[in-house]
Amino acid sequence: MYKIHTVKITILILVMTIIEPMVSVLKNTAEQLTGIAKRKFMGEAVNNLGKGGQRAASRQLGWCRNTVMKGQREVTTGIDCIDNFTGRGRKKAEELNPRLIPDIQSIVDGEAQADPSLKSTRMYIKITAPEVRRQLKERFNYSDEMLPSVMTIRRKLNEYGYHLKKVRKTLPKKNCQKPTLFLKI
Repeated sequence: MYKIHTVKITILILVMTIIEPMVSVLKNTAEQLTGIAKRKFMGEAVNNLGKGGQRAASRQLGWCRNTVMKGQREVTTGIDCIDNFTGRGRKKAEELNPRLIPDIQSIVDGEAQADPSLKSTRMYIKITAPEVRRQLKERFNYSDEMLPSVMTIRRKLNEYGYHLKKVRKTLPKKNCQKPTLFLKI
């Protein structure tokens, strides 16, 4: 018969802790730095902590592990990673379609009216953004994919000085009664 040996496997979990005075020093220093200098500082600090330093920095200092790894790569290779912040995000509607704003202006200019009281330089329009969008499709043969949303068109109208408002014409003067003269006899 075969003898079955039971082996107890003990797993030792090594949890690294950073002492409290060092936590405040590392956090304050990292907050004062920006960009490449901050990442390099984080990478060097984690390298000095040794094995388990990334997890400890993530848990106790609140540092992102991806940023720490990027900083460690920058420290070891000596090559700085340049961030492309300007390349992020969505492009503006006028960048995607340079003819959009002149086309919107050609539609709205016929409908625009100056402030009747002449107290501001605002131009008020009687036409709504959904109507502008519809006329862009009709007059200039835009497709739905080429046009921005109604909300974007409304923002562009406001940005370029056209504000939707019910335009009140100048009010005529009310008929005032002439004072009647009373004659004493």
